[in-house]
Amino acid sequence: MKITFPHMGTSYIPFRALLNGLGQQAVVAPKCTQRTLELGTRYAPESACLPLKINIGNYLEAAEAGAEAILMAGGIGPCRFGFYGYVQQEILRDIGIDLEMIILEPPATGWGDLWKKLSLLTNVNRPQQVVQALRLAWAKFVGCDRLEQLSLRVRACEARQGITTRILEQSLERIDTAHNVLQVTKAVKEGIKELNSLPQQPDRLVLEVGLVGEIYTVLEPFVNFRLEEQLGEMGVLVHRNIWFSTWILHHIVLSAFRARQTAHLCRLAEPYLNHFVGGHGLESVAHTVQFGRMGVDGIVHILPFTCMPEIVAQSVLPLVSEDYQLPVLTMVVDEHSAAAGIRTRLEAFVDLLANRRRMGEHKLRHGESNIDLVSVGLTGDR
Repeated sequence: MKITFPHMGTSYIPFRALLNGLGQQAVVAPKCTQRTLELGTRYAPESACLPLKINIGNYLEAAEAGAEAILMAGGIGPCRFGFYGYVQQEILRDIGIDLEMIILEPPATGWGDLWKKLSLLTNVNRPQQVVQALRLAWAKFVGCDRLEQLSLRVRACEARQGITTRILEQSLERIDTAHNVLQVTKAVKEGIKELNSLPQQPDRLVLEVGLVGEIYTVLEPFVNFRLEEQLGEMGVLVHRNIWFSTWILHHIVLSAFRARQTAHLCRLAEPYLNHFVGGHGLESVAHTVQFGRMGVDGIVHILPFTCMPEIVAQSVLPLVSEDYQLPVLTMVVDEHSAAAGIRTRLEAFVDLLANRRRMGEHKLRHGESNIDLVSVGLTGDR
């Protein structure tokens, strides 16, 4: 069976390996472009959030490449993500695209249904082949995350703008073409070595920013206008709160034990938000508190227009900002967002953080530790 899936950051690398290893044919949609967005917005409801629209565009482009089915994760709670697969399937049928939708619901809704759906993906005879496919996909998930995490640190001090991104893309390509775990390990080691050997600017003022928000807008560079790259090239070390490997581990593998996994996040968020609101709303608050305790210079909070969990988080983040003297830049994106507007806001925010850093150092030299709070909220980046 020819199976496609939503395009989200580097996830296509391990998902391709997993499906091919299970005896299926992975049809990877092209990386998200303006055409993808235009296709999605043409057929999706206007009130739908941006990730759903982009996904529709992904499926239509994959259908052009011969895809027969779609692999999609499900969800629980008040977030609309749990309805994505069903709504998307109806939208595709309405326009004459009949793709089978395979929705992997989290185990918290029942292990039986999950195993039944997984069996649809398996077209190999030996259990050992399934284990090998899972091991290879997991190695690629972890390897991609390790290289991306290192690139965030290296890019902030790179001596030649753009070199970190180029080396990262080459390293990710080697992981993509690796046929076994040993080759993945080798590709990751080579990537780490190359990134660590890049020339640096040792005297550069490096700011630190925590990146929180809705998972798709955090992880998909087309949607967030390559936010991490832009900040890194401005001399900002980005601390991301969501990684593919941890999301897969928690959302798919261990979600039956969700309360235990997120207990520490609930404790962090409790003074501001004391219950689950769906999506990553609670996590956005908790990680903002965590980043505040780390002493980062600021927070970038990114979300799709109309995203309810993140709107809840946005409403309480000013309280965290005040308590931790932590500037917060809120960026709401939809199909009308423009690169120029995003760039302008990021530059203004980085200038603000740099000025606060200099003011803070000056005041500390004079024995003054209180810095006036500067909290910035920018929405509707169109």
